[in-house]
Amino acid sequence: MISIELGVEDLADTRFALSPLHETVLSLRVLREPGLYALHLPWRRSMLDRLDGVDTELLLALVGPERALPDYLTPRPAGFAPTVEEELATVGRTPAAVVRRDVLAAYPRGRLPAVLRAVTRSDDDAVDTLRDAICARLRHYWELAIAPVWPQMRLVMEADMTYRARQLAVGGARLLFADMHPNLRWRDGVLHIDKMIGRHHVVAPGRGLLLVPSVFAHKPAPPVGRDEAPLLSYPCRGWRRCGRRHRRPTRRRSRR
Repeated sequence: MISIELGVEDLADTRFALSPLHETVLSLRVLREPGLYALHLPWRRSMLDRLDGVDTELLLALVGPERALPDYLTPRPAGFAPTVEEELATVGRTPAAVVRRDVLAAYPRGRLPAVLRAVTRSDDDAVDTLRDAICARLRHYWELAIAPVWPQMRLVMEADMTYRARQLAVGGARLLFADMHPNLRWRDGVLHIDKMIGRHHVVAPGRGLLLVPSVFAHKPAPPVGRDEAPLLSYPCRGWRRCGRRHRRPTRRRSRR
């Protein structure tokens, strides 16, 4: 369990942000394990045609055996709606030590895929080269798989933010988190996030809480590091309706 302690000022500073890079990275789980994400299968089917012939080995290797992803790939959005280029620039500046730490954390039992084994070396230049290659592959993947449907995804996420903001205004933090996800519990000024790999308590005096809705998140996900500013990526409402639009049209039998 990870818990985030929020004071009055932190609740007053609770805000939302959109992240195209978060969606790009989280969608890799759907690409790798489609059987676990039934609601996203229409999107996946439509996207596979666009990825035909594209080498996705490195990207799929980023998804660990327990579906963990390197934390540095989903940086805290710097504004309400940064561009994917701005976020990739942040990822591209990640120090080699952080890349090494986060990739290894996604594979807690070892057995790294060959395409990621540069992180086991002490050579920072090799890790930087791997980091740059990942950024380049993510940019290409974004253009093919996410950018074509990003306007539609953004509308779904903005609708969720409107709903959550109303919940907060009407019933405070208790109502805000009440139906966000079963793994979330709000009690005595502390947000508890169950079924997490990490186990630590975060105190957020003066840093607020940043909420990032996601169409690809399957559960609430705060940063793994205890020293990171409080952030919560969470599954947004409405993707079921959004996903239906990606289904292939069925042929209607003509009546005679």
